[in-house]
Amino acid sequence: MKKRHRRNAAYMNFMTNTGLKPAQILVIGFAVTILVGTFLLMLPISTQVGHTTAFIDALFTSTSAVCVTGLVVVDTGTYWSVFGKTVILVLIQIGGLGFMTMTTMGAILLGKKIGLKNRLLMQEALNQFSISGVIRLTRNIVLMTFFFETVGAIFLSIRFIPQMGAKNGIYYAIFHSVSAFCNAGFDIMGNGVSLVNYATDPLVMLVVSALIIIGGLGFAVLADLTRTQTFKRLTLHSKVVLTMTGLLLVVGFVGVFGLEFTNPQTIGNFSLPGKLLASFFHSVTPRTAGFNSLPMAEMNTSTKLLTMMLMFIGGSPSSTAGGIKTTTFAIVLLSIASVFSGKEDIEFSRRRISRQNVDRGLAIFLVSILWVSFMLLALVVAEPNFSFETLAFEAISAFGTVGLSLGITSLLSAAGKFIIILLMFFGRVGPLTIVFAISNRSQSSKSLIRYPEGKVIVG
Repeated sequence: MKKRHRRNAAYMNFMTNTGLKPAQILVIGFAVTILVGTFLLMLPISTQVGHTTAFIDALFTSTSAVCVTGLVVVDTGTYWSVFGKTVILVLIQIGGLGFMTMTTMGAILLGKKIGLKNRLLMQEALNQFSISGVIRLTRNIVLMTFFFETVGAIFLSIRFIPQMGAKNGIYYAIFHSVSAFCNAGFDIMGNGVSLVNYATDPLVMLVVSALIIIGGLGFAVLADLTRTQTFKRLTLHSKVVLTMTGLLLVVGFVGVFGLEFTNPQTIGNFSLPGKLLASFFHSVTPRTAGFNSLPMAEMNTSTKLLTMMLMFIGGSPSSTAGGIKTTTFAIVLLSIASVFSGKEDIEFSRRRISRQNVDRGLAIFLVSILWVSFMLLALVVAEPNFSFETLAFEAISAFGTVGLSLGITSLLSAAGKFIIILLMFFGRVGPLTIVFAISNRSQSSKSLIRYPEGKVIVG
């Protein structure tokens, strides 16, 4: 353990002393973690049959795990050995927390002093407004993560141990608790059934839903909630996140319940409590979790479209979730509302949102749309045998790091798999982080020249 922490600390010092920008360090760090996971999964010991896994399949699985997506090209439960599944579990944990959080905790445990460069890097990794308190937040992130994952595993073991025995039941409980809290969507049930057999099981559905929601709120919000028990005293960020999360859960629940109510292939034959439970779970899982309790391919087209919208939005900043984030979507809605109301400022809960936040949110929204559209075009060219609806669902699921699929992931060509890999990586690291990493300027650079204002006709 100490050796691993020393390696983490050494790696952190090496990365921060290379002269790279924080965004570049984050991108490289995720890429290196994915490559290490790829080579581990290629080992014969990682598979049930002891064969070497093809590089593209190992790369796809490693990327999906580190980017906490859940899309798979081979069945996780039956293809990988215990060693392979454990590698995937560790990759999920690293991807969910972020490799910088893991390396920082290693340095803290070794008593290393965290310098200014490392604090700036943690600020970037955690999407914080300042470096003040980032180390304390990092420590709290790790503690909160293991607390919720442990509680989730205890509750899930109540169901799994009687069904699978003590050894397997505990392992399954831990795996699915970590996967749920990290919004990964990986399951080891086997044969691609995910949680379909538990669609009407309140214990499993509600525990997994709670882990997904808590993990998707963001560690900054969780820390704020532990300090403040009243909504009025929460920070503006926490208010926006909680409001949008609640709104999207309600919209998803009502939409799925209404659209699938009479569909015999999904919830049509369930009892009313079963329909309510399955509809609620499906409103939760597209928020980048990826577990499914209903056969996705059998859903109505309208429900698939609603699911794609929820997947694109995703969870919240500094969380284990992907997508454009709830705050970005909120800023887009508030911007539209301010235009129609004629207000110059964008306001929420008696607070004015800064122009910098608005510009950043709109940039993320537009860059994400352009990236998904471009990659979807490439996917359509690479996979002409699949329908546009199926490919669009796959592309948005990959970008939102969700993991839901209409059943074509394992049938994709090598080119199609690589396109999905790029979408997963882009979605997990973040659109602006990628842009800042490849740009030649720093994020804080400001022009010393300000030109006269001009007018452009819009609309």
